[in-house]
Amino acid sequence: MGGRKTPIAWIARAFRVPGEERRSLIQTAKATSAAVIAWIVATAVLRLPQPFLAPYAAVFLVQATVYRSLRGWAQQVGAVSVGVLLAAGAGQVVPSVTVALGLVIFVGLLIGSWRGFGDSGVWVGITGMLLISYGNATEPVLLADRLLETALGAAIGAVLNAVILPPLHGERLRAATSRLAAAIADVLDRTAELVRGGEAPDGLDDRMEDVRSLVAEAEDAIGWTREGRYLNLRGRRETPEEPLANLVSLWHPLAQLIDAVSEAARSEQPFRHPGEHARGVVGDLLEALAEVARSGDPDKLDRCRDLVGEIDHLLMTPTDEVTTSIGLGAMALPARRLVQRLRAD
Repeated sequence: MGGRKTPIAWIARAFRVPGEERRSLIQTAKATSAAVIAWIVATAVLRLPQPFLAPYAAVFLVQATVYRSLRGWAQQVGAVSVGVLLAAGAGQVVPSVTVALGLVIFVGLLIGSWRGFGDSGVWVGITGMLLISYGNATEPVLLADRLLETALGAAIGAVLNAVILPPLHGERLRAATSRLAAAIADVLDRTAELVRGGEAPDGLDDRMEDVRSLVAEAEDAIGWTREGRYLNLRGRRETPEEPLANLVSLWHPLAQLIDAVSEAARSEQPFRHPGEHARGVVGDLLEALAEVARSGDPDKLDRCRDLVGEIDHLLMTPTDEVTTSIGLGAMALPARRLVQRLRAD
């Protein structure tokens, strides 16, 4: 197990499997290339003095999605521009470098807290601080250079990220789908045991917490995937999100079903318990739903629909076994919703 975490194994997996490792490797290579290109353009082509902001901006504009790169370009250029103007104003008005430095940092950080600047807001104060401390605040040519460096580096980073293998999050979506489907199927199987035997299997509550956590992870994966498609040249070939969204929609009826089954199992009132045959039908339905969740095969829903119909028949047919249908009815409603939402896939 330990060998899988070595750098060699990590790199080998990045080349072998189109997963998180490969995406990280590609993004790292693009960030490095963007920084080098920005430095070469700034020094060899434009011959800018001290062009440290160009490679910095390029690195941080190779973001997790194309949309974030383009948004980050606008935010960073805007933040640096405000910082430059702030330093220029302070350098002209305040004769003391110490006072100007404190003023620029204080005002810059306040301005940078505006949410429109996003994560780049801190660069309003930092840019002003650097220009004041380097003594560039009163030199218009150097101030213009700082703006040009930032815009150049940010543009190179954003363009490289958008054009060369723009990042997608299909593997995250696929992994989240697989994990959530397995967790839901496991809970359904364990609930079937509870329905039939009347005693909760070990770890059912923990498994439900796992499902809750995986649902949150799935919603996050869907959000990243949607953002990853936006302005992305490869977006149309991305993994569809509908199967995972469908699994997420199962959370509420699943939680209601677990509550109903657990309540019936804990109750000391016999009329809340469905009879043995009815419990067997519910158990069969839960196991069939688990199989559908695992396989994603809509054809297997026919068995689920037949079992729902049998439960409806039991609810409407007075027998000695089902003298009162409170317990069965409480289980039937969320189970029917599970079938309906799985069918929507």
